[in-house]
Amino acid sequence: MGGRVDESCVLTEGPWRHRFVGANGSRFHVAEVGAGPLVLFLHGFPEFWWAWHDIMVRVADAGFRAAAIDLRGYGASDKPPRGYDGYTMAADVTGLIRALGERSATVVGAGAGGMIGWAAASFHPKLVNRLVVLGAAHPLRLRAALFADPRGQLAASTTIARFQVPRFEHVLTRDDAALVGELMTRWSSPGWTATPEFADYVARCREAMQIPQASFCALEAYRWVARSALRLQGYRFVKLMQRPSSVPTLQLHGALDTAVLPRTAQGSGRYVTAPYEWRLLPEVGHFLHQEAPDVVTGEILRWLKTPS
Repeated sequence: MGGRVDESCVLTEGPWRHRFVGANGSRFHVAEVGAGPLVLFLHGFPEFWWAWHDIMVRVADAGFRAAAIDLRGYGASDKPPRGYDGYTMAADVTGLIRALGERSATVVGAGAGGMIGWAAASFHPKLVNRLVVLGAAHPLRLRAALFADPRGQLAASTTIARFQVPRFEHVLTRDDAALVGELMTRWSSPGWTATPEFADYVARCREAMQIPQASFCALEAYRWVARSALRLQGYRFVKLMQRPSSVPTLQLHGALDTAVLPRTAQGSGRYVTAPYEWRLLPEVGHFLHQEAPDVVTGEILRWLKTPS
C-alpha cells in the first residue's frame, strides 16, 4: 500500500456515478445508480461507501435509485473537526435525502451507519419511510447492555474503550492501518475471513482509513458517545431516543457478530411502534452486507416491496 493516500482511492469506477452533494453544512461524496424511489445506504466502521457496491447495483436493477454515501469524516466526504454527535449525523442523513431531491427515502445502515439510521428514523420520521438495520442495536439497547452485560457486550466493546485514548488515530493508521484489518478479522465470521473477497475488502478499508483526517473523524463519533454519557447533550439524546420510532423497521443481525452481540441487538424492537421484523442470520458476523450479500439483498428488496 505504502505512499501517500488521498481521496481518489475511493472513487472507483463502475456502473454508478460519483457526485458531491452539499447537505447540513458539509459536502458529501455519493455513489449513485438507478432510478426510482430512493434507497440511501450508510456504511459502518471502519468502512466507506464501497461496503454497498454490490448490493446497491442489485437494488438499482430492481427499480430503485440506490445511493451509497461516505459518512461525514470518511472516504471523499468532508472531514470537519466536529459534528460527530448523534444529532448532527442523523441530520446529515435527512439533509442528504432533501439534497438528492427527494421528500423521503428508505435508509439502510450497517454497524455505525445502522446506529445513525436508528437516530434518523427517530428524529425525522417524515423523511425516513422505511429502515433496514444491519449489525446495530438500537442506541438505548446498546447503552443498557454495556451496563447490564459486563462479560458480554462490555467485554466486546473494549476496542471502543481504547478509541477514547487521545491521538489513538495514529495507532489505527500505523503499519498501513493494520489495526483496521485486525478488527475486521475479529468481527467477521471465520468462513468469510478465509476468502479472497475478504482480503480485497480489508485492503480497501485499510487504504481508505489512511486518507488524511479520516481516522480522527471515525474515532470522534465513538468519543462523542462516551463523552456525552456524562453530559446534558447526551441526556437529551437519550430522552429523544426513548420516543418509539414510527418507521417500519427490518433488523438483520449476524449470529456470529462479536462487535454487537445478538443478545444486545435483539430487544431493539421495543423502540418501534411500526411494523418491525428481526432476523438472525446463522454463520454470519458483523459485516452482513459483505458476508451474505445475496440474503441481505433479498431481505432489503422484500422490505422495500412489503406494503407498509
